Amino acid sequence: MKVEAITFNRGYYTIDITYFYKVTGETFPGGHTVVGLCIFDKRVMLCGGTGGVKTFSSDSCACPAGQSMPIAEVEAVDPIALHMKITDSDCCVCDEAEARVIPESITRCFEEAPITTETRRRLYVTLGQFSIVRLQRSTQLLIPAYDYCVPEKECQGSTEDDPCTMFARIRFPVEEFFPPNSCGEPEDYKSLV
Repeated sequence: MKVEAITFNRGYYTIDITYFYKVTGETFPGGHTVVGLCIFDKRVMLCGGTGGVKTFSSDSCACPAGQSMPIAEVEAVDPIALHMKITDSDCCVCDEAEARVIPESITRCFEEAPITTETRRRLYVTLGQFSIVRLQRSTQLLIPAYDYCVPEKECQGSTEDDPCTMFARIRFPVEEFFPPNSCGEPEDYKSLV
């Protein structure tokens, strides 16, 4: 999955998802087992809110510090096989003969590496996929604390040049740390209604 901000709609993001399916079929007549790889790309656009803070992490696996982007998550059930067809390679069913880069983690799922070059026969599979795509964003929660006391002392030596006094006058930017409760309808869509 890859998440990118939509530049003309603040708070909205595109999620590009690539599904990889290991498909096992059986020929008739003959009863030969055929194993193949199906690839499906999907793009969705969702509201992910806005965040104006930069995030830093001690986790070495985390992304480098940058603008707070939402995290995409996809839940998918097993696909439903709707149709399968074996054809000769000269009988082209569709024109989607694009070369694809298959991640190593996918090729390891097969006993033999998938053949991506031209072959004598092709297996075409139509699958039905139900999935839920959502964006998640870390946020702060306000939880009441008991047996906790707030210091009542003033910052010592508070003068007009004192940094504590100056900092105390600055309003805390709450909206930068908490995304809005909901995204309003983009102006682009209001004109279409």
